[in-house]
Amino acid sequence: MILSVYLTGLTMGFSLIVAIGAQNAFVLRQGLSGGHVFAVCLTCALSDAVLICLGVTGFRQIAAVMPSAEPAMRYLGAAFLAWYGAKSLYSAVRSSDGLAAGQGQIASLGETLACCLVFTWANPHAYIDTIVLLGAISTQFPGQEGSFAAGATTASFLFFFALGYGASLLRPLFAKPASWRVLDTVIAATMWTFAFVLVR
Repeated sequence: MILSVYLTGLTMGFSLIVAIGAQNAFVLRQGLSGGHVFAVCLTCALSDAVLICLGVTGFRQIAAVMPSAEPAMRYLGAAFLAWYGAKSLYSAVRSSDGLAAGQGQIASLGETLACCLVFTWANPHAYIDTIVLLGAISTQFPGQEGSFAAGATTASFLFFFALGYGASLLRPLFAKPASWRVLDTVIAATMWTFAFVLVR
């Protein structure tokens, strides 16, 4: 029974995290450029783990508080996504080199982790997926919430590290400047789309 609950958490975790979003696009780009990949993947996975544990252990209490905090989080997240989208579009317009240039533009570890944390903690959708949805589902397994949380957390670790390090398989493609321009344009569109959705 514990294994089945763990696998349910693993499956639900994967189903929520694989959707294309701002955070995943950021991790993909870091993986392609080789910019602090381990630190980014670990930060995303640990952030997810904290949110999942909060949802599993305090779903009802946190869900009751969220309506008052949600507007501020929503507009802060939208502003950040709009800024990052503009930054990505600027990079797409001025990029003239391939992967080597992308690697040369790697930000500092502090700046990279700051962006990474904002993608998670200033994004209301992260709270909805982890605290609300996973937290609500975990209530179906009284006494075994820990196994469910372990499964969902495992999914986060597997996904982020696979995305970050698996991106290296695409590096030959991104030796071409055009590939970086397309990726940055797609990232900009993704960020602005999510910013628009948050504001709406």
